[in-house]
Amino acid sequence: MTKEINYEEAVRQLENIVQRMENEELDIDELTTELKNAQKLIKLCKARLTKVDADIKKILEED
Repeated sequence: MTKEINYEEAVRQLENIVQRMENEELDIDELTTELKNAQKLIKLCKARLTKVDADIKKILEED
């Protein structure tokens, strides 16, 4: 996950990880790796949502 991805792609990747976990498709080593990836994706999504929220508040305050 070294390249910059957009919010929608991050959500798709998270959904895929959850689906694979629910279907028990991951062995213990893959599970650890995917959980670390999920943690990074969640952090990215949270940061994007926080930025968008701040941008929207700023725009609304200008009116």
